[in-house]
Formats: sequence, C-alpha cells, structure tokens
Amino acid sequence: MINPLTRVEVRLSQNQASGDEMSAFGGKGEEDMGALSKLSQWKTLAREAAERTAILAKFLCILHVTNTYICTPTLVYGPSMLPTFNLTGDVLLVENLTVRMGKVRPGDVVLVRSPENPRKTVSKRILGMEGDRVTFMIDPKNSNRCQSVVIPKGHVWIQGDNIYASHDSRNFGPVPYGLIQGKVFFRVWPLNGFGSLRQ
Repeated sequence: MINPLTRVEVRLSQNQASGDEMSAFGGKGEEDMGALSKLSQWKTLAREAAERTAILAKFLCILHVTNTYICTPTLVYGPSMLPTFNLTGDVLLVENLTVRMGKVRPGDVVLVRSPENPRKTVSKRILGMEGDRVTFMIDPKNSNRCQSVVIPKGHVWIQGDNIYASHDSRNFGPVPYGLIQGKVFFRVWPLNGFGSLRQ
C-alpha cells in the first residue's frame, strides 16, 4: 500500500522537474533573443555605413568632375604677373569650359602647362591667337630692339604682365593651344583683391 504522502512527494518532484526544464528552455530563449537583437544592431550599423560610403563616393565623383571639367582652385605666385597678381601668391579660380570650347581671347589670363617643363604650370596673359602678328621687345632690360612673329595655326602667344621678370613666349615661342589648362576668372585670396579678375 502506497502512502498518500509519498504520492504527493512524487507529484511535487515531477512538477519541480518540469519547472526546471521550462526554466532551462526559457534561458535558451532569452539568449536567442539577445543574439537576434545584436544581429539587428549590426545590420543597422552596416546599412548606415554603406549609405554614408555611397554619399562620400558621390561627393568625390562630383568633386572630380567639377575639378576636371568645370572649375578648379589654384595658387599662383612670383613676379611675372605683377601687378595683376601678388608676388607672395594669389588663390584663383580657373574655369575649363572656355578653353574646351575654344573661346579664349587676347587679354585673357590663362593657366598653361610649361612647354619647357611639363611638370610646371604657369599663369600668363594671351596676347595673340593663331594668324596674329605679334611685335615684342627681345630684351626689355637692356635694349629697345623689337621683333615680329606670326603665330602659327593651333598656337597662342603668352606673356607675363611684368615683361622685365617673365619667362614666356619671347623665350620659348608660341605655345600650342592644347597646353592651356584653363582661364582665370576669379580671385579668392587675398581678400583685398577678392572678386572677378579684370582683363
């Protein structure tokens, strides 16, 4: 004969075992939920990083296109363009569209890749286009002797505004049009010269 108390103890033991199993399953569920939460956070961070990277890439592409085909800032210095530019340096904006469309004219200040040193870029003023006859002083420091040149097709004649301290077409002759990098149109620095460049 089974003691009723024994039955109660057995039932209590079974119930306790079931509770232990349930709490064990409940612990695993909480761990799974924590892992899913972390995974969701990582996905959100990865999505934000991808979006910001895409924005940065677009910005760099726009900057490259603008710098290459539309407008670029540049620093010029030296005595050759005095008094138009300062000896200590000017920050200028150079636009490329005028050159690409073949619209530069005498009087324009341009940025030109040096025909003597391709690594060097110089700022000069265009004084003549193809077919023009240019008369210039050979050595203004020491004599008044002049010489005339007809500019060949596809070339321009460039000179610095300070003819006494400029190395230009008087030294290396007419420059191929293809060496013109852009037309200077705006001065950013110094502030007392801020504004459009007067031709």
